Amino acid sequence: MIPHSHGSSHVIPDFDRARRLGFAEVIYCPGKSDEQLRTAAAALFAAHPNVLATRATPEQAAVIRGVCPEAQYNEAARVIWKHADRTIRGRGPVLVLTAGTCDIPVAEEAACTAEVMGNEVERIFDVGVAGLHRLLERREMLERAAVLIVVAGMEGALPSVVGGLVSKPIIAVPTSVGYGTSFQGITPLLSMLNSCAPGVVVVNIDNGFGAAYAASRMNRAE
Repeated sequence: MIPHSHGSSHVIPDFDRARRLGFAEVIYCPGKSDEQLRTAAAALFAAHPNVLATRATPEQAAVIRGVCPEAQYNEAARVIWKHADRTIRGRGPVLVLTAGTCDIPVAEEAACTAEVMGNEVERIFDVGVAGLHRLLERREMLERAAVLIVVAGMEGALPSVVGGLVSKPIIAVPTSVGYGTSFQGITPLLSMLNSCAPGVVVVNIDNGFGAAYAASRMNRAE
């Protein structure tokens, strides 16, 4: 049952989402007032062992930690979370790769999200096509992964390369990293949508959270 709004904050936490979808409602922080953040965090953090809030500024993280002192904050990923239940529910590791170091904030959003959702997570950063040997040296990790999240800006070539190397599901994440004609992520988005490697799926620009949520669903051991 979804309760009525709490006071004047107009926040209606969805306590049934964990049963329906396998994970509690996630708090999207941008645009929320401090009162709305406190109301949502107090309700959800009390009701669930694992809770996630995304795109949080340091100031918003402080507001949430004011009502949930146990919450952790990754400033690079802009994610704040409670991770009390450490049960691994995935069939195998979720591997998060980036083409460059500038893609790491989006990759960390994906990695933190996947961890809180019950996955073993491995990371490989800065293995873009400008130095392809760096990726090929990690073939064992690529083969071990159950699902791969590949994060890239610029021309967005890395997911296609990875798609030609492994048989596991690949989720491509375009980032807004790049020079002028990358058009804040439009170029890598279109490149990934037009990948010649079959089976590569693509999420929206800078959407590490969405990639990790999809990876968690793919990887969930029933």
